[in-house]
Amino acid sequence: MVGTRTDEVYVGRDYGGREVEITPKLVLHYAESVGDHNPWYFGDSPFGGPVAPALLLHSEVYRDISWYLPNLYGNLHAKQEWELFQPMMVGDTVTTRSLIVERYVKRDREYVVNEVTYSGSDGRILSRGRTHQSFLRESGTGVVVDKEREKRSDRRFDLGGEEPLEGLPGLSKDVTLEMCQKFSGPAKNYHNDLEAAKALGFPDIVVQGMMSLCFLSQMMTERFGAGWFTGGRMSVNLVNVLWLKEQVTCRGQVTAFTPEGRRRRAQVQVWCEKPDGTKVVVGSASAIQE
Repeated sequence: MVGTRTDEVYVGRDYGGREVEITPKLVLHYAESVGDHNPWYFGDSPFGGPVAPALLLHSEVYRDISWYLPNLYGNLHAKQEWELFQPMMVGDTVTTRSLIVERYVKRDREYVVNEVTYSGSDGRILSRGRTHQSFLRESGTGVVVDKEREKRSDRRFDLGGEEPLEGLPGLSKDVTLEMCQKFSGPAKNYHNDLEAAKALGFPDIVVQGMMSLCFLSQMMTERFGAGWFTGGRMSVNLVNVLWLKEQVTCRGQVTAFTPEGRRRRAQVQVWCEKPDGTKVVVGSASAIQE
């Protein structure tokens, strides 16, 4: 039997979870933090009553960060995957469970992948998220990521491929301090407090990566409706930092429709960009096209 230290972050380590009641107050807090006031969240929906935003519990993985590696200096959210199977309804109780599923090294950073599973009271899996968090392998000082890095040629992420079948309506957001405090609070951290950001090697508040993903989820909801809640998928890389008070626009384009039994799935290229074209998030998503 291979022994492990009790404090080691290893593949297979279970970090437990909790039960969460999906209340109207929780939904309203989400809506205000990202500016998404879809009427399905507060009244009737295709699911027979108010439905929770697909990524309502976006930061469950961060409620307990004992799975982080010791060197917190300059750590960044690098990649995110989501799978949506069934909606969370307002009034439901959802059980979460956190598990380390991968750990790897890439260049000067080490990555830990934490998978959170969300289940309904009847045991059905509602959704699953995999968070790739990156940590510097060596302790550092000074600024880890400055605002000039994204202007380098190697930080430009041009989108190629075939002519899209359909362009999704863009969704623009101006990120405010109030949004960051609601989304990443209430405790002070580098996503909502300048001094905390500087202490970890950043010149300004780093907008939490999950916020851009919630914007993408809003865009997918508005285009695909119920087909996003019951079959939606997302796999994206967070390639540049979104800073406080910057504007970001989410965009998408359908590249193909693929058969899935009696239904068909829309394959979508998605990204988030700043007004100057700097990409913040790039990747893919898909949803059932009714």
